[in-house]
Amino acid sequence: MSQAMVVGGARCHADSVGATCQPMPLAFLRSGDAAKVVRVRGKGEVHHHLENLGFVEGAPVSVLSEQAGNIIVQIKGASVALDRSVASKIIVA
Repeated sequence: MSQAMVVGGARCHADSVGATCQPMPLAFLRSGDAAKVVRVRGKGEVHHHLENLGFVEGAPVSVLSEQAGNIIVQIKGASVALDRSVASKIIVA
């Protein structure tokens, strides 16, 4: 039998094999949630800027504050404010 839970903001299912988490946009996390970056969607200037800020595969990220989809996160020791559209490009699990 499988059991649903939330781990690091990602919806996870626990069964006899272990827990599996579904990747989701960073915009879906709430204050106090933590996760790891899976990938950054899109190309071009915004994608490059997010990588320079530390949003790279495997980087831990935690949500310090959120309101209406706009969030302030901590990544690589820095606080970064993101609007909903940009936070939706960052996939975490």
